[in-house]
Amino acid sequence: MRVELDGSSLTLEGLLAIVRGEASAVLAPDARRLMGRSREVVAEALASEESVYGLTTGVGERKRVSIGQEDQRRFNRLMIASHRVGQGPLAPPEVVRAAMVCLANGLAKGFVGARPELADLVLEALAGGFVPPVRSLGSVGEADLGPLADLADGLLGRRGFELEEGEGLALIDNNAFSTGWSALAVLGAERLIDSADVAAALDLEGFAANLSPWHEVVVDSRPFPGVATTIRNVQHLLEGSVLHRKGTARNLQDPLTFRSVPQVHGAFREALAYARGVIEVEVNSFQGNPAVVVAERAVISIANFEPVVMAAALDLVRIALAPVVTSAAERAVKLLQHPWSGLPAGLTETPESGEDGLAELAVAAQSFAAEARLLAQPVSFEMASSSKAEGIEDRTTMAPLSARRLEEMVVLTARVIAVELAVAAQAVDLRCLGPLGRGTAVAHELVRSHVPFTARGTPPRRDLQPLVDAVEEGKLAALGPSFRPSGRD
Repeated sequence: MRVELDGSSLTLEGLLAIVRGEASAVLAPDARRLMGRSREVVAEALASEESVYGLTTGVGERKRVSIGQEDQRRFNRLMIASHRVGQGPLAPPEVVRAAMVCLANGLAKGFVGARPELADLVLEALAGGFVPPVRSLGSVGEADLGPLADLADGLLGRRGFELEEGEGLALIDNNAFSTGWSALAVLGAERLIDSADVAAALDLEGFAANLSPWHEVVVDSRPFPGVATTIRNVQHLLEGSVLHRKGTARNLQDPLTFRSVPQVHGAFREALAYARGVIEVEVNSFQGNPAVVVAERAVISIANFEPVVMAAALDLVRIALAPVVTSAAERAVKLLQHPWSGLPAGLTETPESGEDGLAELAVAAQSFAAEARLLAQPVSFEMASSSKAEGIEDRTTMAPLSARRLEEMVVLTARVIAVELAVAAQAVDLRCLGPLGRGTAVAHELVRSHVPFTARGTPPRRDLQPLVDAVEEGKLAALGPSFRPSGRD
């Protein structure tokens, strides 16, 4: 599979395929021609001896300092070196590769005034599997200067590539790092919510829940697309379940964490849909300053490195994820408690034995959920000190932090879902109520392939990581409406 980068048509799925090495990336011919014309405008600006930010002048508070023609190329490398202020652990390789894809696609947009060879440099590194060491901390989100300086230094050092005027700024004055991380985090969150639907459906089986909250009237009367998707998913998973038989439900109304799954999961889907739309625009945008306008033969100072829309969208996603993870943990707790589930406390096989069964998994789930909720705090309204750069750089979005926190929150939620699945499978086995649904039966088998039934005299499975991996890899998400068990129509 080959993906042509033209600065306008890259999808998140295409980005992910390139990151994972499932697709190669090349510069589209039209983009190559446009970059060439854009570079001609830069050459004209240099010949005119006009003051152009970052091209013939310094940057930040050094914007008034003219850079002589003889120093302009040397200034590129010095600028990159001076911005290598990142700290902390290295960013994950997938995040760095995603940043490289976004950087190359942004160059292909044709507004930056760099040569096509600069985009080729990035794409050659991607094709060769080269991942420069990029430190994860140090960007406030008004262009990812620190991380991208690490990235640029690694790319240039690998090939000994010589930058021309303005190309140093082109490499670091954008949000490719934040955008790439955001794209991966949102894709992970999309896999997560489908898995959360499966876990909730298995909870309903284990709880012998009332299915009236899944009636189509919910959508007809309050038509949110996210709610409709959630109801459709769970209805499919429960097709053929004993829960549809009259008199099976134990309660007229179950606790809200069981009853309001459509609304809670639906709200998260609405937030995700908005964030995906924002990030799809960002991965196909020029995010720097200044902009080369070929039609006007001009270089214009702008502020496209301001990604507040992306940072705020990720804040919204994390806020909407908090009720999902809280509800999942609470359902697991209620399945473990006899007054709510009607099953032995801790879901032990023999209540008279005095064994804890799975009871302590409730503590683990609540721990993961608490940590996840703390990551939901918005960051896009943080304020930078106005003393930097003579007070000009007085804005911040913390976009990299917003992306990193979403990724961390998704990982914690996957752990809660793994506990939820293990508990629900135990409840299903103890209740022995009747046939499971088409999808929940397969989900139950998948859980049992990783976590055996906890029988009398045996401790619960300590390591749930294989089940966590199944959640994160989307193996449960694959049980959605397109799934058809073997041997069935």
